[in-house]
Amino acid sequence: MAALTHHRHLQTHFLSRLPVAKPISRLQTTRVRMSLQESGPSVAVVGVTGAVGQEFLSVLSDRDFPYRSIKMLASKRSAGRRIAFEGTEFVVEELTPESFDGVDIALFSAGGSISKQFGPIAVEKGAIVVDNSSAFRMVDGVPLVIPEVNPEAMEGIKIGTGKGALIANPNCSTIICLVAATPLHRRAKVTRMVVSTYQAASGAGAAAMEELVQQTREVLEGKPPTCSIFKQQYAFNLFSHNAPVLENGYNEEEMKLVKETRKIWNDMEVKVTATCIRVPVMRAHAESVNLQFEKPLDEDTARDILKNAPGVVVIDNRSSNRFPTPLEVSNKDDVAVGRIRRDVSQDGNYGLDIFVCGDQIRKGAALNAVQIAEMLV
Repeated sequence: MAALTHHRHLQTHFLSRLPVAKPISRLQTTRVRMSLQESGPSVAVVGVTGAVGQEFLSVLSDRDFPYRSIKMLASKRSAGRRIAFEGTEFVVEELTPESFDGVDIALFSAGGSISKQFGPIAVEKGAIVVDNSSAFRMVDGVPLVIPEVNPEAMEGIKIGTGKGALIANPNCSTIICLVAATPLHRRAKVTRMVVSTYQAASGAGAAAMEELVQQTREVLEGKPPTCSIFKQQYAFNLFSHNAPVLENGYNEEEMKLVKETRKIWNDMEVKVTATCIRVPVMRAHAESVNLQFEKPLDEDTARDILKNAPGVVVIDNRSSNRFPTPLEVSNKDDVAVGRIRRDVSQDGNYGLDIFVCGDQIRKGAALNAVQIAEMLV
């Protein structure tokens, strides 16, 4: 009974972290009505009923994004659902080509096939599309942007010009890694980066998060786990990332880190290798990052650089053995960095190891997209 009670507590804790629409309050209503600006952009959220779509709404609210109107868009299956957002009840509309009439900014998180179908349509109608899928990331001419890292890639793209554009949101593991690694790269130039990721259920969507809760319950009760999203037991286990494995032995998730880093840093010569693992964590990814530099960089200087870096918080207390964890960055904006130490396998100060944690749904997806939208206003 004790184990079952503990499990129920865990389940309640996990489920409380699943993204949900915020309840309406009078204070919230008053605040948001003041933030609705006639001069602000009209916004469409594509895939609004998914985990990242719901997080889009949360981030827009938290950051008082100054929209003048907002459309909630999803598949025909979800059309008609009602979502409470900032004091108003919205009806989810079916996504159609006409959905983008009069839209300035379209935030997409509905999968690559939907992005490929509707992204160009939205651009043709004059919208600036910020796409969270992998559909356009490696397309020449499409900016791949982390606002703290390469905002210059968006130069010349603004709302109000009548000209649409595509902007790609990088992969979650790439965003979390590069927010931490780029300030060091700017100082000493990274020549080689080795990344090992420990990726949460949130990266596979709300259904995967729910399955982890279900499997945890089943395993604790001595029942065989339900394996619908992943084809093997996830609870109390870890395994190689479920992305398809390519001919070179790397999976697609690992190669995203390789290719996207080179594009974002505008450096085709930087050497990147990655191993991506799924771990039974509800949300927020962790990454072990080994950096090799062209110029020397000692760990104390690196620590100072990171303490002053945008979007970064340093948690690096050796005496108490306290470093970043996925749990403490869940629902947080900043990427946490710790375990900052000299790589003893290299002579001098030409290598560092760091450990990074970031919320995959927030900074790894929705927050990054909304920060891009903020730069357009």
